[in-house]
Amino acid sequence: MSAEEKKPAEDTEEHKDVEAMAGEEAHADAPDAMPEDVDTEIEDDPVAALMEEVATLKDQVLRARAETENVRRRADRDRADASAYAVTGFARDMLTVSDNLRRALDAMPDDVAEDMKAFVEGVEMTERELLNTMEKYGIQKVEPEVGEKFDHKFHQAMFEVPTPDHAPGSVMQVVAAGYVIKDRLLRPAMVGVAKGEAKAVDTEA
Repeated sequence: MSAEEKKPAEDTEEHKDVEAMAGEEAHADAPDAMPEDVDTEIEDDPVAALMEEVATLKDQVLRARAETENVRRRADRDRADASAYAVTGFARDMLTVSDNLRRALDAMPDDVAEDMKAFVEGVEMTERELLNTMEKYGIQKVEPEVGEKFDHKFHQAMFEVPTPDHAPGSVMQVVAAGYVIKDRLLRPAMVGVAKGEAKAVDTEA
């Protein structure tokens, strides 16, 4: 076979080699396929997860601090109340003593005999000393005046008195004085209050 007859075959093989090399180069230049776990790593961002955890912990710390502050304030308030009102029970018992001293003085006649004046003065001094001692512990007397408006916070109505001289609901008589300790009512003042008289019905035509 002549050289001219072999040449087309050689050209064909050479052409195949060129295509093979081009295919290898194209395969080498092509990017690798993206692994499946890349998308998962993007979704599970560790920085975002840490920031979320920090925000959660910060919220928990703030809540714990607020609760601790509330507990501390309640404890301070309870301690202050215990200190201010520790004598409440004792003070209520002493009110009977004060009432009895006042009843004794009210029962005294206007003209006291000479041999009884020292006794009356002693009772008066005892009452004053008792009231002064009670005031040192924040206990004060509540004794409304006649005609004063009835106050349900400090007064307790025991009876009603029909009268045209005072407005209905005003204090007419003080049966027993009341007492407060600090800003709390220890015992209301026992009073009689005015009651408006019923108006006569005009029956004339």
